[in-house]
Amino acid sequence: MLEGVRNALVKFIKGGGEYEEAIEEFIKDLQKELIKSDINVRIVFDLTKRIKERALNEEPPLGVPRRDWLITIVYSEITNIFGGEKAPRVKPSKKPWVIMLVGLQGSGKTTTAAKLALYYKVEGYRVGLIAADTFRPAAYDQLKQLGDKIGVPVFGEPKANDAIAIAKHGVEVLKERGLDIIIIDTAGRHHKEEDLLEEMKRMANEIRPDEVTLVLDASIGQQAYFIARKFHEATPIGSIILAKLDGTAKGGGALSAVVATGAQIKFIGTGEKIDDLEVFNPPKFVARILGVGDVESLVEKVKRAQLELTEKDLEEMLSGRMNMRLIYKQLVSVRKLGPFKKILQMIPGVGLHMPLDLDLTAKQAEEKTKKWIAAINSMTYEELDDPNIIDKQRAKRIAMGAGIDVADVRELLRQYEAMKKMMRQLRKNKDVIKKLGLDLKSIKGEAA
Repeated sequence: MLEGVRNALVKFIKGGGEYEEAIEEFIKDLQKELIKSDINVRIVFDLTKRIKERALNEEPPLGVPRRDWLITIVYSEITNIFGGEKAPRVKPSKKPWVIMLVGLQGSGKTTTAAKLALYYKVEGYRVGLIAADTFRPAAYDQLKQLGDKIGVPVFGEPKANDAIAIAKHGVEVLKERGLDIIIIDTAGRHHKEEDLLEEMKRMANEIRPDEVTLVLDASIGQQAYFIARKFHEATPIGSIILAKLDGTAKGGGALSAVVATGAQIKFIGTGEKIDDLEVFNPPKFVARILGVGDVESLVEKVKRAQLELTEKDLEEMLSGRMNMRLIYKQLVSVRKLGPFKKILQMIPGVGLHMPLDLDLTAKQAEEKTKKWIAAINSMTYEELDDPNIIDKQRAKRIAMGAGIDVADVRELLRQYEAMKKMMRQLRKNKDVIKKLGLDLKSIKGEAA
């Protein structure tokens, strides 16, 4: 967290003296702290110049003190660089959609490829991975293991060394199999290795991907601007995934990468687990950069998690169209919220209803959730949409892929059936549906 920025804001708001002098002092403090936060120097000066001009020339809304108005200006200027208040559009505009991942060595590209594949799989897309990294030993094996773990097919030619030919052949094969989204994992590049950058350029020209995504390590620092610009010059970058954004990464370099490429950050990797990938939230990220609003209350977390289950999801649940994708969304939502003991006491209703026995201890609930998420990740597309087809053989395969016991898979299926039964009962209650704000006409069955 940037304590210096927060302190500078507090100092400005509470300080006295002439307004213009206070602005000058604040701008200097802000420049110093943003540079320390790994944001490119040129970007910092351009940004603070706009903030200063607005702070001195714009009139705040009626009733808002000029010093308070500065916070809004700082927030809005940085948020606008990241694309504004709205979340990025992550759904592909057509099928099939080919994504080519590029990035430096060690940026976490292969793991990110699997995370991205899992995200789209859960959203209902048929996803395939291509191992086109011929430079790193065992790159194919790593991606294959990850693909098997999440139930996503992986194309590769381990004995071949022509990355462009592998990628081209892989796209052809996966398109023939009718997949919706194809993700290509390429070799890591160093931005000064012109021959590797040239190969990346030739691969993009040959394959013509729908989207080139730069995977950027969140801790890359001041180099982010020059690295992103170099990649962008070789192959125009369409989007960015910020990897390894843990508690230690400042993340300021991401702003530099956005300015260098003109591309928008679409996802952020928040941990090492395969499902630790989130759609980028500009306001939340800006709060992180500024060092304010970094610690949110449990109530705010619950509200945010509720939004992950959309109105369409609730309508499907109440209409009896329950599947494992909806169960997965609930499990992941609540898992992100923190200690289960507090969560289970605060869940307000259907939106976050967990298919868990409430008599379980918090530790048991967390362990069960972890196993169930692993089981769902190991399911095929057909099993996700229709869990009723899961027989003994399928359950055994799911358990082996997830590294859990068959009994855990059976228990998940029992909870799935219990959830369906509960939804059928809720469907009869029109008052509950109205409180959820849903359209009664869109809910088929007894509720309509």
